[in-house]
Amino acid sequence: MGKLRDDDDAGHEDVVEVDSYDHPQGSSSSVGGKFWYYTKLASKRLDALGVETRGIDRSPPYERASNRRKQLISVVGLWLSACGGLSSMSSFFLGPLLFGLGLRNSVIPGLIGHTVGCFIAAYCSMMGPRSGCRQMVGARFLFGWWTVKIVSLFGVIGVMGWSVVNSVVGGQILASISNEKVPLVVGIIIIMVVSLLVSVCGIKQLIRVEAFFAIPVNVAFLTLYIVSSQKYRYLSNDDSPEVADDPATIKGNWLSFFSLCYSITATWGTIASDYYVLFPENTPDMTVFLLTLLGIWVPTTFVGVAGLLIGNCALKYPPWAEAYEKYGMGGLLWAAFEPWGGGGKFLLILIFLSLISNNIINTYSAAFGLQLGGRFFARIPRWMWSIGVFGVCLVCALVGRNAFSTILGNFLPMIGYWISMYFIMLLEENQIFRTDYFKHLFTKEFPTEEMHQGSYKEKQFAATRDVRLHQHYNWKVWNDKSRLTQGIAATISFLCGVSGVVLGMSQTYWVGPVAKAIGGEYGGDIAMWMCMGISGVVYPPLRYWELKKFGR
Repeated sequence: MGKLRDDDDAGHEDVVEVDSYDHPQGSSSSVGGKFWYYTKLASKRLDALGVETRGIDRSPPYERASNRRKQLISVVGLWLSACGGLSSMSSFFLGPLLFGLGLRNSVIPGLIGHTVGCFIAAYCSMMGPRSGCRQMVGARFLFGWWTVKIVSLFGVIGVMGWSVVNSVVGGQILASISNEKVPLVVGIIIIMVVSLLVSVCGIKQLIRVEAFFAIPVNVAFLTLYIVSSQKYRYLSNDDSPEVADDPATIKGNWLSFFSLCYSITATWGTIASDYYVLFPENTPDMTVFLLTLLGIWVPTTFVGVAGLLIGNCALKYPPWAEAYEKYGMGGLLWAAFEPWGGGGKFLLILIFLSLISNNIINTYSAAFGLQLGGRFFARIPRWMWSIGVFGVCLVCALVGRNAFSTILGNFLPMIGYWISMYFIMLLEENQIFRTDYFKHLFTKEFPTEEMHQGSYKEKQFAATRDVRLHQHYNWKVWNDKSRLTQGIAATISFLCGVSGVVLGMSQTYWVGPVAKAIGGEYGGDIAMWMCMGISGVVYPPLRYWELKKFGR
């Protein structure tokens, strides 16, 4: 154990017990000693080259940039690049092509679902400037020292799942436009390697690359609307024959597609605040909220509508349906661009860059979730974890390359379930317990001598930058498990919410009894609502009991 002195605020400093993240002392001649020695040496060399070496450590206020306008512009570019691409479009294709919904029955759940998810991601992002902590590090104040390791793993699985999907789609694009001269396997390797190189460099270089990609990617998607418009005469509101004669099945597929599109944007909530930790503490919450909301919603809507239109055309236009059957989404996009010949290939390559943009973010943020696993995991530098994430995603993409729609349709909604529970508990924690009314219960996080009514220390405490909009967090104890919450309330609420998932989910491997009752043959997925509601009801009384008993 070691001591960490945190003097973010002038005249006010805390000393807290923390786990040391330095490499262990010992003989450098041992295998372990050599490993940590060369790891530290490599990190120093990379740091000298401008590569970010900070891991899950909090970004203190004095280290943050002061040019807020430049930061806002950079983050806008990041969202436009990461959200305005094929990773967002991919799920919208599945409304007509997997769920058999016509234009009207796929547009409504698709747009409403992803809009709801945007609000959840935007709310989570506000924690970044306040705390200076990565999203899942900040979740320690909700789930505690131990349970956060589990929930952060869900977040890691989510972003890695998207990376797998992105890599498969990228491989399909290169294979289709090259007539398989570039095999699917080679295409997957190309997108994964390029994504790794940028993510290893760190957040500053990452944001520059994302902003650079934003304009050409979105221009290319605009041309997709133009080139595909000549086939819009095939658009129809008719559902596929398999579901058209069964209203219950249409309703169930409608709900399941809603859940899938909700997951597209809601899953950003597991990493959204990662990209605001360098913003000044006094950045207005509403600025961050609206920036994230619109930054995700506008590009996702832009590409999502294109996906719905092209997917519905493929239902009625055999050449496009055949291209989708042979090469998946990449083949369908090439079929749309094919009338423009070489120009179409060039534009499709620009769209291909959007997959790299999304994978860069996923690979970067997954490393922080893994570092939360414990002392040993935290000692391993972020850049090494990024390489590890790359290796796992590459293997999964190569193994699952021929089952893209199954991977996407069956796996990713699961991540939407957990983020729903995380969001509702975070909302209640902020709006109920982290207020003036309950702040006296946090006797461990805020020592009682600092909370004495009318004292000088109380006035000084109330003036610190850690108190934001009457939502009280002592961010200085982010790494002190003796003063962080026990996480009992959040853990039990999470487990109770899982029961809602079991009852309300509709996937190929399980259809819950409630989902089956409302959705016809295939069920209707309402697990996100059920788990959110159950966790939201259970959490407040448990959290009040936890604070009264443990003071944290």
